[in-house]
Amino acid sequence: MDKLGIGTLLDKTAIGLSALCAIHCLALPLALALLPSIALLPVADESFHKLLIWLVLPTSVIALTLGCRRHEQLQVLAWGLSGLGVLVFAAFWGHDLLGENLERWVTVFGASLVAMGHVLNYRHCQIAECQHD
Repeated sequence: MDKLGIGTLLDKTAIGLSALCAIHCLALPLALALLPSIALLPVADESFHKLLIWLVLPTSVIALTLGCRRHEQLQVLAWGLSGLGVLVFAAFWGHDLLGENLERWVTVFGASLVAMGHVLNYRHCQIAECQHD
């Protein structure tokens, strides 16, 4: 698999992880209210956010870097890195500084920025691939 293929796979993976993060943040409170036994699962713990961060960070940085080297659209990197910064802030300090509800919305916002960066990266890579053929 060449660098473009790896970058595309990583972009899609990072979009999926961002979506998982957003779904987790929005659906978990409802699920906990309806099924209290879910609170016993590790996904209800704050450590789940931190685990996702450790998966999203390398995936996103590698995919966005590979893409930006190819298509040279640095605003893509700005979208992704801004979102990653927001996610790291929310995961490590959001609960204490913002409270549970605002932390949730900040996390969804950060995940959306990361996903937008990867969507733009994917599109620019597809255009760059067509221009190099």
